[in-house]
Amino acid sequence: MANFFGTDGIRGIFNQTLTANLAESVGNALTQKIKNPKILIGSDTRVSSGILKVALACGAMLGGGEVVDSGIVPTACISYLTTELGFDYGVMISASHNPPEYNGIKVIKSNGQKMNDAEENDLESYFSCLVENTNYGTYTQRDLSKKYIDFLLSTAKIDLSGFKICLDGSNGASYKIAPKVFKKLGATVYTTACKNLGQKINENCGSLHIENLIKLVKSKKADVGFAFDGDADRLIAVDSNLEVFDGDKVLYILAKMLKGEGRLYSNTVVGTSHTNSGIMTALNQNKINLIRTDIGDKYVIEAMENMNLSLGGEQSGHIIIRNYLNTGDGILTALQLSKAMFKTHSSLSQLFDAELLPQANMDVVVKDKIKVINNEKLRDLTSAICNKISPNGRVLVRASGTESKIRIMVEHQNLNKAKKYAKEIKSFVLKI
Repeated sequence: MANFFGTDGIRGIFNQTLTANLAESVGNALTQKIKNPKILIGSDTRVSSGILKVALACGAMLGGGEVVDSGIVPTACISYLTTELGFDYGVMISASHNPPEYNGIKVIKSNGQKMNDAEENDLESYFSCLVENTNYGTYTQRDLSKKYIDFLLSTAKIDLSGFKICLDGSNGASYKIAPKVFKKLGATVYTTACKNLGQKINENCGSLHIENLIKLVKSKKADVGFAFDGDADRLIAVDSNLEVFDGDKVLYILAKMLKGEGRLYSNTVVGTSHTNSGIMTALNQNKINLIRTDIGDKYVIEAMENMNLSLGGEQSGHIIIRNYLNTGDGILTALQLSKAMFKTHSSLSQLFDAELLPQANMDVVVKDKIKVINNEKLRDLTSAICNKISPNGRVLVRASGTESKIRIMVEHQNLNKAKKYAKEIKSFVLKI
């Protein structure tokens, strides 16, 4: 793992661990990798995004880069347009699901994919000094969102007239685009947290606070609700029965749809170590294989790329449909779920017939997550619990790749046991 990059780009609290100087270094490093590169930049609504965007552009222009600023757009928009319009790099300024005080930098390659660990390490080697090109680069602003919207509409080709759809934009990057897409398809759209309000991004709204969307779906008697995170690369859905559909459930529904269409390559999907074992069992019953990777959508995408697979995702709501894009796209995923409902005249609840195993998930805020996760006694405790609940359960304890947290997951047929062991691990972590 690189020093600055985590599981999803560079991430940190603005002006503390993530500074304008660091953003400038990233922009300049890209010009040291490719001579006079064309770089597309986008951002979410965060207050700090403007400063970081300008700093990164300055570093790139100093090195001779040609920078195009596409404004406030989802990460997937940058991924799509980087490839479609022939940019050498795309850069998204966003901290995804994190609170407003955070921000981040995601670097996207010309093929629309995020850099892997080795590429991030290599890019960091150029951070130590700024290189100046006597032929300075350029900076322009262009609204390219229409091309992305047209692409999204081309993936659905359905008439949603009569559908009532609720959207929670998390006051982030999807605030304008998502409602526009669904209205163009004829749906009646109700929105919450769909404002350019960076100081409130992800605060009591979006995919991490699904309770607001549940209330809206209930009050409007909607067919479905979709909640995005700050940069709209995640999706959590709510059914008309007010059932919540996380990434695991969405992955299962889309796997069955794509298989039925003959577009599920090798009849295999990619999940992570967090993917519910009940999903694996149900997929197998449908003659679909599940491959697990480490947690982090870039690891899912890397496995999909290596094995030429078309579908993968995380429980958190990152879903990658490589038939269309090389990155997670919450709006695209919402469209494909709508397509599955439209084609079958079914609700999401009717499309989901898997039986999940209970999971107890807990997060613990810590000062030094590396110290905690490397604690030998914690490893011993985790191993002991694994032995106790095997083969009926699983334990996963890991350091968050984006925050100073230890994440705990215990999966067991008995929810009370899962909670008991998760609490035991949490108590131990708090003592370290």
